[in-house]
Amino acid sequence: MSFARFIERWASLRPEHPALRFQGRSLSYAALWQRIDAATPALARELGVRRGDRVAYLGYNDPELVVLLFALARLGAMLVPLNFRLAGPELAGIVDHADADVLIADPDFAASVAAIRAARPAVRLVSTHAARDGTAWPERLDTPLGPPLSPPLWSAITRSGAPAVDEGGNDALPMMIVYTSGTTGKAKGAVHTQEGMLWNIVCATHAQDLNVHDRVLMGLPMFHVGGLCIQTLPALHAGATVSIEARFDPGAWLRDVAAEQATVSLLVPATVRAILEHPQWPAADLSSLRLLNMGSSVVPSQYIEAFIARGVTVVQVYGATETGPVSIALRPEDASRKIGSAGKPALHCDVRLVDNQGRDVPRGEVGELWLRAKNMMQGYWKDPHNPAFQDHWFHSGDLARIDEDGFYWVVGRSKDMIISGGENIYPAEIENVLAACPDVLECAVLGQPDPKWGEVAVAVIVRVPNSTLTREQVLTLFEGRIARFKHPRHIHFVEALPKTALGKIQKSGLLQALGLH
Repeated sequence: MSFARFIERWASLRPEHPALRFQGRSLSYAALWQRIDAATPALARELGVRRGDRVAYLGYNDPELVVLLFALARLGAMLVPLNFRLAGPELAGIVDHADADVLIADPDFAASVAAIRAARPAVRLVSTHAARDGTAWPERLDTPLGPPLSPPLWSAITRSGAPAVDEGGNDALPMMIVYTSGTTGKAKGAVHTQEGMLWNIVCATHAQDLNVHDRVLMGLPMFHVGGLCIQTLPALHAGATVSIEARFDPGAWLRDVAAEQATVSLLVPATVRAILEHPQWPAADLSSLRLLNMGSSVVPSQYIEAFIARGVTVVQVYGATETGPVSIALRPEDASRKIGSAGKPALHCDVRLVDNQGRDVPRGEVGELWLRAKNMMQGYWKDPHNPAFQDHWFHSGDLARIDEDGFYWVVGRSKDMIISGGENIYPAEIENVLAACPDVLECAVLGQPDPKWGEVAVAVIVRVPNSTLTREQVLTLFEGRIARFKHPRHIHFVEALPKTALGKIQKSGLLQALGLH
């Protein structure tokens, strides 16, 4: 049975129930299935998509992305969602590495499309809809898909003479290649199968108690497994309604929680910060939210507590592009007593904490997270022997400890750990103290080589506008909070920090940029 079959089943069970909402309009489960059913043979007939082919998507969050994912799964083909925040040459490298023959793109990204086609001239170009500013593409489009939430133009194609769709035995087929952010080198393509995505849905549904009555608000980018796989796909599997925001905007998110009566949503630290600083935050109506999930990186406890103070239950999820991504999750009943914890292993996931010799560490000690599960990636595209994936265990590079109750606490990345005078310093400890300061907009803590101590901690800080925060004031933040050997030895103020598409700070190369290596 194909991955897409559960949409068909909901179209039969609850045909009029809204599946997707976008820009104030609804698409029922029956209408969503009709669009998927029309798109599938159109992709095969008009674009020649066959089992195993790769189709890239470049655009904002849109119902068309959901339709495309399910239609490709029915054909046994693979979606390659592209990070629209990358530069044209970076996108061209990904499309070329994936050997994608079709590019479905939003006309707003014409410059990036030109770079992609310069590197891969044979790629077929398809438009999602007309350009928002009315400008024309620099070249003729092959097959328009139609405007959002309107009957797709390919539906007329499928009324006669359409090729049959064979959905038998598709579960183990790859359905998606998701490229990592590539913050420390070349981006890698994590290959996910239909079976793996179904297991991820099971884990995500259990972790969040998703059900048919939920209304999910999704503003995070769905080119990433976070936006697509933690709530969007699991919610559709549960028969819930997903309200899609084209792009995240803190004011829009606050407005849409109330307007859509959202019960569940997902945020990352960068978006949480933007919401808390928005002028509408104090008066925003969050009463409909039964659950807010946070993840992507270590979440400062004050971010969580700010929502708890507004009566919202806040949970966390830990994982990676390679892991589905639901690997460790904090369930609602544990949220208030384990603030800041990533939770326990997800329903069908195995977790190990190991030292640098691959030996399990005792409870309470810090080790690297190794993960094994059925929702894990099949492997890296064109890189089956990558050392990060050995004997079905994914070596995450993240460091964590497990407490006496079996809950995991992520403390940072192994490559970011600072060893100063023989003592381990985890940057997250220092960053959490800094994040609590109202004068600190964002920060990063890194290790700088030191002739006496081997390494010392360095704090790189972006102050809020008009702040006069000084080095001396920063250092007083740590007094009595953390051990003195962990205090940063150097403080550097900068205008901005480099980030990935999901708002993660790119530490790689930051010391060099500051002339501190």
